Amino acid sequence: MTADEAMRIEDVRRVAIAGAGTMGQQIAFQCAAHGYDVVLYDIDRDALEAALARIDEYAAGLEAAGAIGSDLRAGAKERVSVTADLAEAAREVDILSEAVPEDPELKGRVLGGFDAACPERTIFMTNTSTLLPSQLASASGRGDRLLACHFHLPVWVSNLADVMPHRGTAPAVTKLVLAFARRIGQVAIELQREHNGYLFNTMYGALNRAAIALAQQGVASIEDIDRAWMVVTKAPVGPLGALDAVGLGTAWTITDYWARQSGDPELLANAAFLKAYVDRGDMGVKSGRGFYSYPNPAYAQPGFLQPQDA
Repeated sequence: MTADEAMRIEDVRRVAIAGAGTMGQQIAFQCAAHGYDVVLYDIDRDALEAALARIDEYAAGLEAAGAIGSDLRAGAKERVSVTADLAEAAREVDILSEAVPEDPELKGRVLGGFDAACPERTIFMTNTSTLLPSQLASASGRGDRLLACHFHLPVWVSNLADVMPHRGTAPAVTKLVLAFARRIGQVAIELQREHNGYLFNTMYGALNRAAIALAQQGVASIEDIDRAWMVVTKAPVGPLGALDAVGLGTAWTITDYWARQSGDPELLANAAFLKAYVDRGDMGVKSGRGFYSYPNPAYAQPGFLQPQDA
């Protein structure tokens, strides 16, 4: 099957997710909840076991909130399997969604490994936040069947899918991925050309860069930087608190990559600032400490946004 003879959306039944981190877990659950058989692949067996538990937590939370019923929760759980065997993950898969860390060499190796093991029909999606699919096309071994399909956290609430082909992506592949994204409950947006950071992330990245720079330069405290944003926008969390949820390791990897690519002095300083947190093991929510301490961060406490006594 050539890229110009891509599958119909009705032919897509089995989805593989490469990477058992938060994003991989959420994409896996979203696909399973919409009826697809899903295999979650990672080289870390402990991460796979943790992912299964986390996926059930997501489902339990949605059930408790009345967003899904018990039957859907049970069905989604049954449709997700995990494996550390790449050949097993690739078996009879129709769509592969790559969700490994933002390292172009790592992503290329993962995609290349799946290329050797997947059926010819398999379409490759990368969930990269900042790289371009054209940067991964050669390593993937199937550039005409590769494009970016980027999700946002949490996938079932911030349900926007940025679908970004590169010049070599077959139009039929783009059409199918747009249909797939809609089938799993996403508002699918097609980018007309490649652009680092897509739409929302381009705007959000500018906010993060400014917030990190303010903290790095000592302009104000972490808390007051977030207060400024939260008081005016009425957002429940500020940019630095939100970065704790993303993970400071991820924030550092992205910032460091673009700092080295551009040589921008502010980005280089921001990367060094974030690296100090990473080196201490202060990775954000998942480690219990980042810009804030968890599970009870200061920004969630009563009075955080109230006028202070004179």
